[in-house]
Amino acid sequence: MTVLPTPHRVTPLLEELLARIAADVPGVLGAAVSVHHRGGPLHVAAAHGLSAVFVPAQLAGFGGPVPTAGHTGEPVVTADVYADDRWPFVTLSGLLEHHPALATDWPRLRGVAALPSAWDAEGTLVLSVALDRPATEETLNVLRRHERLAAMALVVGEAARPDRTDQMLDLLQSRAALEEAKGIVMALRRCTPDEAWNTLRRASQESNVKVRELAVALVELLAGTPAPQPHGERTIHPGPAARRAARQLLGALENSRR
Repeated sequence: MTVLPTPHRVTPLLEELLARIAADVPGVLGAAVSVHHRGGPLHVAAAHGLSAVFVPAQLAGFGGPVPTAGHTGEPVVTADVYADDRWPFVTLSGLLEHHPALATDWPRLRGVAALPSAWDAEGTLVLSVALDRPATEETLNVLRRHERLAAMALVVGEAARPDRTDQMLDLLQSRAALEEAKGIVMALRRCTPDEAWNTLRRASQESNVKVRELAVALVELLAGTPAPQPHGERTIHPGPAARRAARQLLGALENSRR
């Protein structure tokens, strides 16, 4: 297990998560959790095995499934990362040149899966695995089973910092509002959590409002009661644009059922 520098204290929960993923996915060479928050760059929070080098290489300029998933918000899966035209700089020769100490490991690398998810209202995590065989939809399904634990591990990591108790409570409450909004989208669209999150994300981008404001506005619009969120100065008060975006989104979701 390799723990890399991160503003979020990595907890034993996160370490256990990567160990479980490595045990649950056949052919794993490495696993990683990468995060970004409040528009900052994606960085590695913790990594296991080959991913301790491979994921930083992707983020440093090679490109690859992890930065693609973090940028688009869509799950990424590839059967052979070296042969995938989406990432022309991810080549066996390139990795051998930049990281020769792993010369026996790079030829074994084949499939990669990367699953993005919200871990709070303004942050995204990417769970990823590197395999010695093709990655498949089932690989993503295993990552989906661990996604919520990864998100909560990051929140607990915030709680471990004595100066961040209030912020930790904010994260928990903001995530609760996001989860309620995702549940609304899932119920109306009959879709997966990934699709629900992407629907919220696209609607917030198209309306130029923060996703947390849209989530709160959507929950309050449908439920007619305040959404779970921080109190006092940190309470999220959706503006007219967010409430308008929520009405448009709800209308589109209801029309899609007819």
